[in-house]
Amino acid sequence: MENKNLVKSVIKALEIIELLNVEGELSIKEISTKLELEKTTVHRLITTLKEKGYVIQNDKDRRYSNSFKLFELGNRTIERLGLRRQAQPYLEELAEKSHETVNLAILDGKYVMYIDKIESSETIKVALEIGKKLPCYCTGLGKAILAYMSEQKVLELLKSEPLKEFTPNTITDLSKLMRELRKIREQGYSVDNEEYVQGLICVASPIINKQGEPIAAMSIAIPKYRIEEGKKDLDYFASLVKETAQKFSKELWSFSKPPLTNKNR
Repeated sequence: MENKNLVKSVIKALEIIELLNVEGELSIKEISTKLELEKTTVHRLITTLKEKGYVIQNDKDRRYSNSFKLFELGNRTIERLGLRRQAQPYLEELAEKSHETVNLAILDGKYVMYIDKIESSETIKVALEIGKKLPCYCTGLGKAILAYMSEQKVLELLKSEPLKEFTPNTITDLSKLMRELRKIREQGYSVDNEEYVQGLICVASPIINKQGEPIAAMSIAIPKYRIEEGKKDLDYFASLVKETAQKFSKELWSFSKPPLTNKNR
């Protein structure tokens, strides 16, 4: 039964935002085709969204994408939930021990979105800005989160379109990726071995809530040549990020416990 309290134009506008979140940039014609809406309707809605700052238009090809306003709103929610604040001492510990750039990210559709970072003090370092979104299947952070989701959810998320190759090491076969995710779950950490950017290795581990669900992941990003120098090997970074992520997860579990009363002491 149709809910008469729903505003159809708002639903359509939200569907446009959600579509752009998945697809990236689209033209009015492409949005119209994918959502099966009249082009005049799409034009009216997206003009409104642009006016309010929720979408931006590429001056070169006139295609539309979501703006950072949605990230800013989500960022405030994250702050309220305390994830970034609670993660800060663990990121600082990880940065101090690794001397490399460390990141905190959450899953956003088919992408991982960076929500916090501490940059390395090294002259040559890996730096990605907060709010940056990368494909989940070829990044250490993304694979760490995917590995702790149900296989059904992972397949539903990724099966609709081919996995794009970014480097010769990118896993583009879904069945091979699923095997990789099972391995990650067994060992407790993931490795992005130049799968998104050549010359970059990323080691990540998930943040797990009390229900056993991945809510985020933290990572250490290392230029490949520094590992090849042999001062610290991949196992060192893997054990470091795994241990730190597990400690943070356990802190979150403690916050989810009910307060002690005379009844449950």
